[in-house]
Amino acid sequence: MDRSKELGEKKISKLLLQFSLPAIVAMLVNALYNVVDRIFVGNGVGDLAIAGITIGFPVMLITMAFSMLVGMGATSLISIRLGQQKKEEAEQVVGNAFLLLLLISSTMAVLGLVFLETILQAFGASKAVLPYASSYLGIILIGTPLMGMGMGLNNFIRAEGNPKMAMNTMLIGFGTNIILDYLFIFPLGMGIQGAALATVISQGISASWVLYYFLFGKSLIKIRVKYLKLQPSIYMSIFAIGLAPFAMQLTNSLQQVILNKSLAFYGGDLAVSAMGILFSVLTLLFMPIIGLSQGVQPIIGFNYGAMQYDRVKETLKIAIVTGTVIVICGYAVVQIWPEQIVRLFTDNVALIEMGSHGIRTFLLMLPVIGFQIIGSNYFQAVGKAKQAAILSLSRQVLIFIPLLLILPHFWGLEGIWRTAPLADITSVILTAVFLVRELKHLETEQQQKISKQDDIVLAAE
Repeated sequence: MDRSKELGEKKISKLLLQFSLPAIVAMLVNALYNVVDRIFVGNGVGDLAIAGITIGFPVMLITMAFSMLVGMGATSLISIRLGQQKKEEAEQVVGNAFLLLLLISSTMAVLGLVFLETILQAFGASKAVLPYASSYLGIILIGTPLMGMGMGLNNFIRAEGNPKMAMNTMLIGFGTNIILDYLFIFPLGMGIQGAALATVISQGISASWVLYYFLFGKSLIKIRVKYLKLQPSIYMSIFAIGLAPFAMQLTNSLQQVILNKSLAFYGGDLAVSAMGILFSVLTLLFMPIIGLSQGVQPIIGFNYGAMQYDRVKETLKIAIVTGTVIVICGYAVVQIWPEQIVRLFTDNVALIEMGSHGIRTFLLMLPVIGFQIIGSNYFQAVGKAKQAAILSLSRQVLIFIPLLLILPHFWGLEGIWRTAPLADITSVILTAVFLVRELKHLETEQQQKISKQDDIVLAAE
């Protein structure tokens, strides 16, 4: 069966497994980039080096945000165009997106390198942490165009119905990263710079693999020279749909900056290191849900474009249940074995104690997160940019940041740990309200479609 055709005909549960499992593996691999870096750095360089990576992470989130603005926005358009049987228009989207990824990521790299130390100091780097953060991030920024290409274009592989290829791309890069991390940090003694260099080289290999696939491989859609020109109607649509994940990632960066500065004020560099470990764990727990939502996106987008609303609703329902089961399993692990998890990164007793408590408190409402992420990404998949943006921003901007600015005044460092569970439960309620309205709208659309079909049959008789 044609890869795009099966999106509209194959059993939903089989499609979900086919698309989401590779996407989950790919996102877990993406999360492990940072986790492995921090494990190697924590054991091979020290706790201040973990703090250095944590301080520099908001800058990496900003560069990733621009990749998601283009990559995720274009992915939704490609899925919808393929569902409408408009392959040429899908390739026009790919051409515009490729050019945008190259231009934006290169610009971000140059600006980041020019203002590197100023940015890091503004983001909360202490004198002790600044050398580590600067050494690590300087190399990462040089590789930003490679990261932009690899991350952005890899989404298009899933959009055209080839999730295994997307997964293999990530696995190749991750395997390379593990090997180089060990070699550069331990035998070669390159320290934190070695970790950064390993990441850049591995991302370069992933980007090369994806480019080869779209230029010379067996891809359904191609990067064609004739479409490598920016068309306002296309890139504005990409930006409109990609605004939600872009805003979410950008606000993640803002949230991380405020978080790091609050941690440094109420708990010092040790608290920043603890949050670095916590975020490694958090990323590892969230990425399966992000992968699930990415696997669901082309299924929902295709069937929404083909007006097969029953399949859209079935896909959403199965995805929410699956996502909830995944996060409950992760929740059990972090609540039962927090100390063992932190020990993977450090042998500092004070850091182990602080990190363990932080993980348990910060992730207290983790079981509800699957619903919130899948629900907000549904609106992105069907091209409803406004709703997607509101839901994506709800947790980070509307709820989390205000709580982060208020609660520490009453509870100090403990207030920082308590911010996340309160934000989680509030954003879930808001997502539920939006989804109930949307499902009622889909029901109305389905009834209208059935009525039109009945009218056509009666007219034919």
